[in-house]
Amino acid sequence: MNKKKVLYVITKSNWGGAQRYVFDLATALPKEQFGAVVALGGDGLLAEKLGAAGIRTVSVPSFQRDISLLKEFKVLRELLQIFKEERPEVVHLNSSKAGGIGALAARLAGVNIVFTSHGLAWDETWRGFVGLTLVWIASWATFLLCHRIITITQNNYQRARRLPFCSKQITLIYNGIPTLTYLSREDARAALQLPPDKLIIGALGELTWNKSHHTLIHAAAELKRTGRDFVLCIIGSGEEQTFLEALIQENGLGGQVRMSGFLPDGYQYLKAFDVFVLPSVKEGLPYVLLEAAQAGLPAVGSLIPGIVDILGDGAGLLVKPKDEKALCNALASLLDDASLRQKLATALQKKVAQEFSLQKMVAETIALY
Repeated sequence: MNKKKVLYVITKSNWGGAQRYVFDLATALPKEQFGAVVALGGDGLLAEKLGAAGIRTVSVPSFQRDISLLKEFKVLRELLQIFKEERPEVVHLNSSKAGGIGALAARLAGVNIVFTSHGLAWDETWRGFVGLTLVWIASWATFLLCHRIITITQNNYQRARRLPFCSKQITLIYNGIPTLTYLSREDARAALQLPPDKLIIGALGELTWNKSHHTLIHAAAELKRTGRDFVLCIIGSGEEQTFLEALIQENGLGGQVRMSGFLPDGYQYLKAFDVFVLPSVKEGLPYVLLEAAQAGLPAVGSLIPGIVDILGDGAGLLVKPKDEKALCNALASLLDDASLRQKLATALQKKVAQEFSLQKMVAETIALY
């Protein structure tokens, strides 16, 4: 039986949601049916993990995030050469840049094209009207070039289907995760230097403006004013770290908010928490909520696409993004009610096991191939 070769393409080899998605698919495909290869830019953590897992990688030297017309022509030429040499049955594109140039190269090479949209590119609001219009047109052109498009949230699925001539190509396949191994509650708290006898609110994620940790810190300050006894622990690092540390001091939260910094495989520490919170203003389909569900935690999240897919239908508490008071009230309700914590934790764990497993994601993707 001849194996079907699937060539994954992704712009950067760092470790984010899209990179994790590529890693999970490439390593989980049944080896008796498929051969997986990954074309990527750089030699970051994704490349290291793929190599350790025995997945062959191909470098795309001209991949870079910023747009440069000369670079784009070089990327197109490099991808076209890779597709002709590798001769895959399916090219599976990830990220907007890899999607646009990769779809054109794959069409020229006569290869079947699957593109996973990890978020609609025109949702980035900083570009201005002209920029957004150009991005919309480029995204639409990418979708037209592809044979199948995977979206990862209900919101993106419904909106992408409204693009002219695209509805039949688009499907919804949720991200999924395998069964994970966690540190025990006691070991995780000891490692994070958290008190063993207090209620712990936890957050895990890169310290960027989109994650809205500043809203969480303001909500923690309001919680403190109500007299509740708790500790907030934030795991992660990023460009907002200095700002957030100053905000903690300004609000007199030095004794109640802990910044634990970046921790490799940070999900392992999630059982240290009693409540998990994700106050983002923008997400794709956040893996961290799936990890929190497996750890048996109740969760509070923003009422935005991606988070709603996971916490909706009574699986968690949803609050308006950037609403400090609403976030404070939701956290207070969980701190005050152990039975509510258990009820929501059980509902979330059950939902994620049924709808967001790696096995389900892989099976549905294989069916698409």
